Amino acid sequence: MFNETFKLSNGLEIPKLGLGTWLLNDEQTAHAVRDAVTIGYRHIDTAQAYQNEAGVGKGIRSCDVAREELFITTKVAAEAKTYNAVEQSIDESLTKMGLDYIDLLIIHSPQPWVEFREENRYFEENKEVWKAMEDAYRKGKVKAIGLSNFLQDDIENILASCEIKPMVNQILAHVSNTPFELINFCQMNDILVEAYSPIAHGAVLDHAEVKIIADKYGVSVAQACLRYAIQLGLVVIPKTANPDHMRNNAELDFAISDEDMETLKNIEHIENYGEHSFFPVFGGKLK
Repeated sequence: MFNETFKLSNGLEIPKLGLGTWLLNDEQTAHAVRDAVTIGYRHIDTAQAYQNEAGVGKGIRSCDVAREELFITTKVAAEAKTYNAVEQSIDESLTKMGLDYIDLLIIHSPQPWVEFREENRYFEENKEVWKAMEDAYRKGKVKAIGLSNFLQDDIENILASCEIKPMVNQILAHVSNTPFELINFCQMNDILVEAYSPIAHGAVLDHAEVKIIADKYGVSVAQACLRYAIQLGLVVIPKTANPDHMRNNAELDFAISDEDMETLKNIEHIENYGEHSFFPVFGGKLK
């Protein structure tokens, strides 16, 4: 699984499987990155909002793997909505991680978290943010640029004036909550979709119908969920600090049949994530 990649619109290859680091502090992140790379992971996902970029850098330096073999993603803070703020944000991320370049830089959200999905869409501000991203790309500070949590009209706003098209949109996508229209729009526009929380924050692990399909293939529910997303053409970035879970998440050498994929696509939507609902980056609850 570790050698499998998708190709971005600029030709850069991105591993299909990455390690998410949300909710891990610097020390936990450093250990998780080192363990993951030792196991075989080459794709690490972080963000300014996670406050663990320094831990990612420490983990990278503790690995016996060349920098160019790794694919590191970070995200510009959702609150950075001016050219200068983004320029400063990028330099801060590079400094915290101790890197010369970032493989993939993403706008974390079209709106500041306290206004997420509210009336003010920040269309003009996001154009300024994107211009700063394009300039960082031209300067070689980042190898690829993309979006996160952007809806179709948010993306269309960028496409209307950009000189370099977004290469990625990282969104919440998993069994029981797969935004097919948004995924199709992205894919039609050569924008690779990445699925964060591809195991539904753990809320899907006890789902009886998903378990039946997982049992059919002799795999865990988590593995079935990850394989489902990959077969939809999505990058998956499950978060874990547990080396056993890292290994389990990478054992995806099986294929889900078209019939079972249809069943998984139509699993009843999760309305309440229960104990898994808290989403601190959003400063509130999952909708």
